[in-house]
Amino acid sequence: MTFKEQVEQLLDNCLLEKPSLFLIDISISDSYKIVVTLDGDNGVTLQDCIDVTRAIESNLDREAQDYSLEVASVGVGSPLKLVRQYVKNIGRTLIVKTNDTTIEAELTAADDAKIVLSWEAREPKKIGKGKETVLKNQEIPYNEIKQAVVTVNFN
Repeated sequence: MTFKEQVEQLLDNCLLEKPSLFLIDISISDSYKIVVTLDGDNGVTLQDCIDVTRAIESNLDREAQDYSLEVASVGVGSPLKLVRQYVKNIGRTLIVKTNDTTIEAELTAADDAKIVLSWEAREPKKIGKGKETVLKNQEIPYNEIKQAVVTVNFN
């Protein structure tokens, strides 16, 4: 078993014990720097990162292979990658870039095939002059999303 396979197996075993956590990315450089990025259905705590670090470190032999290990949660402005991340962020505002447009709106639904965004827009009245506020909804299949990021409001 290669070093990378060994690390991945240890990580998989650890995540089986913590079903609310899920892997976003793992990279192992040529100099054996291991970087694990996690997310969780309820967020990722410092203790979660410590537990994953210990699960990996306690089963690797530094004498056999010198390495460095970094376990972290996904960053606030990081793009969403997995369906599970979209589901977790229902009710939050996203900035979604597609091939055609960029939409900032509330994520109201997410399933295995698509997301649904909702927002209010000002449009001309159908009858008479002036504008009215209209609730818009748009379904976007995952394969059309180039990037989606959760916005953070400090209000």
